[in-house]
Amino acid sequence: MKSGTGRILKLGITGGIGSGKTTVCKVFSVLGAPVFSADEEAKRILDNEREIRKKISDAVGKDLYMSGSLDRKELARLIFNNRDLLEKVNGIIHPAVFRYFSDWVQMQDFPYVIMEAAILFESGAARMMDRIATVVTPVEERIERLLRGNKFTREQITERIRNQIDDGSRISQSDFVIFNSENDMIIPAVLGVHNEMLRLYNKN
Repeated sequence: MKSGTGRILKLGITGGIGSGKTTVCKVFSVLGAPVFSADEEAKRILDNEREIRKKISDAVGKDLYMSGSLDRKELARLIFNNRDLLEKVNGIIHPAVFRYFSDWVQMQDFPYVIMEAAILFESGAARMMDRIATVVTPVEERIERLLRGNKFTREQITERIRNQIDDGSRISQSDFVIFNSENDMIIPAVLGVHNEMLRLYNKN
């Protein structure tokens, strides 16, 4: 669909846990926009990249791959409330994700691409983006969504929310806001962002 000669634009999509980033990205995908999930890529790298696996184990001081795959619970336990170790681990993972993203962008054929990332700002990925959209959902609604998924307890969810930057901080650094409460219509909002990205592409 890429009909201009301008460079491919990068749209970052972020939001708190349970806000519905993936749902929003699925709508963009239907419109033809390629979507790169930073979280899924990070998981793939942690599971498959031998050099990264060694660096992670060295950073935390123990082998986290004794069973052959990453012991995610143990990693979470080790970095929980240990900001120095968290930053060290992120300093290993994020540059690798960014490299894969840059290579992936070059293979796309659409006016803009999307990076979906829960910690777009915290990881530094925001600096790579041309525009940023934050997905916003009331906290209690996010908690209820996650509880329905049966993966977390309420306490685990509220702790994760506390450990992420708040919506106000995200919004202040974003170009677009997509409200994704049960009462909101996300398709018109996504279409608005989509059309603006196409307009920007045709200008560059």
